[in-house]
Amino acid sequence: MAATAKSEQTRRLLIDTALRLFASQGYEKTTMRAIALEADVSVGNAYYYFRSKDDLIHELYRSLQDEHRSLALPQIREGHNLGENLLAIFSSGLTTMEPYHAFGVHFLRDAMAPHRRDDDAVGRGKSIAMFRQAVASARPQPPVALRSDLPELLWLMHMGITFFWVYDRSPGQRRSHRLAANLAPLIAKLVILSRLPVVRSILEDVVHLLRGVRREG
Repeated sequence: MAATAKSEQTRRLLIDTALRLFASQGYEKTTMRAIALEADVSVGNAYYYFRSKDDLIHELYRSLQDEHRSLALPQIREGHNLGENLLAIFSSGLTTMEPYHAFGVHFLRDAMAPHRRDDDAVGRGKSIAMFRQAVASARPQPPVALRSDLPELLWLMHMGITFFWVYDRSPGQRRSHRLAANLAPLIAKLVILSRLPVVRSILEDVVHLLRGVRREG
């Protein structure tokens, strides 16, 4: 147990040290050797925990995903409308990532890396489950025809907001927060309007497209 605690402490020390050096020296100029020296850890030991700087970024990104869920889930409440639940998820995601905006491009690169596919699938599944809870607890309930595919569509919209945030240079990424605040109720309205034939037809086309991409993947 003590060895496990010490191992986790060393991992955390290396991540915190890397973040500090990334912020002060820049990601490209920071080496694994510099991180190890600053953390007072042997270079070999640093490579034991993390094979590269990209692994450090991946660990941070994964921990932020867990932190996001911990922050968002208590705000998803039975009886809230879908827009309120979505805003809780979108806003808490931006709040969680806010201190690490300088590394946003590296988060995106990590998420899209082919060798991260298995880890990404786990994280994606947990995020989609969060949207599934937002849909299940919403009142009024979305139409049955959309209900099973809606969580994945909402996750894709969340990823779109994240992509926007990465390149948002407004102070405090205010534009990203404004986008989330405006998009959440708009999505909720579209979902309710999907009971109308013309809107339902468009959303069904989107769902069919999503299913096709999922089968090809």
